[in-house]
Amino acid sequence: MNSLTMKTPGLFRASGILWQKHMLKFFQNGEELFGTMIQPILWVGLFGLGMGGLAEAGGMAGQGSYVGFMLPGIMALSLLGGAIGGGMAWLDERSKGIAKAYMAAPIPRASIVAGNLASTISKGVLQGLVILLVGTLLGARLSLAPMEIGLALVLLLFFAVGFGGIALSLASATEDLMAYHAMIMLLNLPVLFLSNALYPAASMPGWMQVAIRFNPTTYLVDGLRQTILQSAAGTQSIPLYLCLAATAGFALFGFLLARSSISKQTKRK
Repeated sequence: MNSLTMKTPGLFRASGILWQKHMLKFFQNGEELFGTMIQPILWVGLFGLGMGGLAEAGGMAGQGSYVGFMLPGIMALSLLGGAIGGGMAWLDERSKGIAKAYMAAPIPRASIVAGNLASTISKGVLQGLVILLVGTLLGARLSLAPMEIGLALVLLLFFAVGFGGIALSLASATEDLMAYHAMIMLLNLPVLFLSNALYPAASMPGWMQVAIRFNPTTYLVDGLRQTILQSAAGTQSIPLYLCLAATAGFALFGFLLARSSISKQTKRK
């Protein structure tokens, strides 16, 4: 923590210090690293192959393989898992008193949020690369056009910032790990199943088709299918510009929510 207290780093430098700290801890923790890498492989391999025959027999995957169709949903789930882990790390630092040193340091409060979100996003990108690799091996066709890759990365970034901010906010609102899990787990099932991640929106009941429009996962998934996932061609239903706008708004909401929660915590301390 000397690097935080000896100087007065700006937003980007302070965020970079926190990001480096979290990533070093991540790579030094073999169990967390193994779990982070193996989880998406299991999801894509077991769920994708297990459901693939049934889904394609029913015409659920549109014009491509079901593995390619469900890849964006698994990437969204991985980013959500990374956000939950980021919240747990923040709660752990609070319980150990490390967060108090951040608060006392002469750094912008936004850098605390940005540093945590940056490490969350980095872990999500690693998982995303694994997911795409496994999906490609199982038959998904990807677009390697620079523009489409860039747009896909922007969508993933926005989504990760949004849920990362929500997780940090929830982790700032409680002192108990079990209470945090109880609150965050309420997001898991709706985020995945109340969206177009695993099934085409047209196959859902009318009330669900309305509800999924309020789920940011829907816009991430649709955007990824229109950019890098050629094997899911013909399944998108939302204009790409709207996917970008919705995920950008979600990112802003998550960041501001986390910043407000951490600022309130500072005042309480």
